[in-house]
Amino acid sequence: MHIAVAITGASGAPIAVSLLRALSEHEVSLVVTPEGERILALEAGEADLPAAHRYHYADFASPLASSSRAPDAMVICPCSMRSLAAIAHGLSDNLITRCADSMLRLRRPLVLVPRETPLSQPALDNLRLLASYGAQIVPPMLTYYFQPQSVQDLTDFAAGKVLDCLGVAHRLYRRWAEEQP
Repeated sequence: MHIAVAITGASGAPIAVSLLRALSEHEVSLVVTPEGERILALEAGEADLPAAHRYHYADFASPLASSSRAPDAMVICPCSMRSLAAIAHGLSDNLITRCADSMLRLRRPLVLVPRETPLSQPALDNLRLLASYGAQIVPPMLTYYFQPQSVQDLTDFAAGKVLDCLGVAHRLYRRWAEEQP
């Protein structure tokens, strides 16, 4: 499965790192915005980001820019409200929003991990629009039923929920009523 992963300028970069590590057996194309790079360095340090291909966010010559070469699925994690608004309103002004537009047009999985709280009315409207277009919205919610022992456990839970949306098997978190590993 070929999966495009985009990191935009919102807090939550460690979730993307966990996600990328879990996708190491898949073909991954990575795109990071300049603000995403800054936040990634701040929140995850010099994290190794495994990806088969890495593209500049303004590279419209990339295969990701063409719906004829579109990946099987796309995840934007974290997804800034700016990127969310651009996608909701069809503004394909960079490689991330262009690829997301292709996902919607082709009805392929598009998973968005919005990182903002509280949410404004425009953000809620954009989330509703994108859900109505077929995007899956996966806010990284805190969950306690699996008795997390660390922030990494909560991070892995959020990444695991994204993998669930993609149909990718994982052991990042203990499922409801499942024994501890």
